[in-house]
Amino acid sequence: MTRKYKQFETAVIHEGYDSKKHLGSLATPLFQTSTFTFENAEQGERRFAGMEDGYIYSRLGNPTVQVLEEKIAALEGGEAGLAFGSGMAAVSAVLFALTKTDDHILCSQGLYGCTFGLLQLMKNKYRIAHDFCEMNTEEQVRKMIRPETTCIYVETPINPTMKMIDLQMVVRVAKEYNVTVVVDNTFSTPYLQRPLEYGCDIVLHSATKYLCGHGDVVAGLVVGKKDFMTHIAGTTQKDIGGIISPFDAWLLLRGIKTLPVRMDRHSANAMAIFHELKKHPKVKKVYYPGDDASPDHYIMQKQMKHGGGLISFELHGTKQDAQDFLNKLKLIKIAVSLGDAETLIQHPATMTHSAVPEDSREQMGISDQLVRLSVGLEAWQDVWQDLQQAF
Repeated sequence: MTRKYKQFETAVIHEGYDSKKHLGSLATPLFQTSTFTFENAEQGERRFAGMEDGYIYSRLGNPTVQVLEEKIAALEGGEAGLAFGSGMAAVSAVLFALTKTDDHILCSQGLYGCTFGLLQLMKNKYRIAHDFCEMNTEEQVRKMIRPETTCIYVETPINPTMKMIDLQMVVRVAKEYNVTVVVDNTFSTPYLQRPLEYGCDIVLHSATKYLCGHGDVVAGLVVGKKDFMTHIAGTTQKDIGGIISPFDAWLLLRGIKTLPVRMDRHSANAMAIFHELKKHPKVKKVYYPGDDASPDHYIMQKQMKHGGGLISFELHGTKQDAQDFLNKLKLIKIAVSLGDAETLIQHPATMTHSAVPEDSREQMGISDQLVRLSVGLEAWQDVWQDLQQAF
């Protein structure tokens, strides 16, 4: 979809919606309906046959949801978008649409725990294989592509180690083998990073996180070529049914309007906290894309606007020491998810990645001493004061 507004800050507010088409309503109307009426039986036949545009049933399309889909497509610079009832509904719809029995998926070395679980399910039930690759060089990626590889699935930054993947490098290799590149862009949002601009084919989000920004929606979004989005809409979305509700789409549209302002604040707060963490004697190591001493920093500078609002850090000691630290926090909330106004902290090894076997967690770089901090919109000094007293 061609963006009407060049500046991102304007696009998040105005793309995908025309008040003139909705009785002048400034806010996007909420079409809280399950089904739509036809003028006559023949019109219903035409719509089901695809001979006439129009709404049929909210699992197949809804005006509020359509505004959201058009907006995210414009923000990511893609041709079309689709909205889902959760981030994992989006991930599963894409991966099922791209694969069949005996196919192979190549993944970044590190994934969200439920994405890891989905890949295991696909392997055990449908013989769809997967491998993990560090993706530091073209040679590493090239070596692990098989004749049956249909998809390269990338998180960048990776959850929760914050490792960066050079998208242009991955795309160069993928094009040699005609392999689709899928990027989970949840941590960055289209404000900080737009994978399609680097040649990737599909970008997806857990919109529950930064895109919503208020901790009151569970949703997923996917953007890509129109033909492929139409294929997903008519198959894995329609028939598996992981759709978003109109009300959740309406809440997301409201949240997205403030995305640039929030992401700037999240990033600035995270940078300030990062500098304090690096100096603290009880912190063993800090992982943050904005760290100019990181070997991945050049990738961040190339493909991200800021370092984002997420920091992971390892504490000296044991798993119990890490859990005791979390238990001493007062302002910061112990909770999974991220991107909310409130600062959240969690222990990946026993929470978001608890379903990942220990040996696989170790390969991903997830130790028992690692914690992940989603820096919120509070005054960073108050967040740091809480961390200090817990140390």
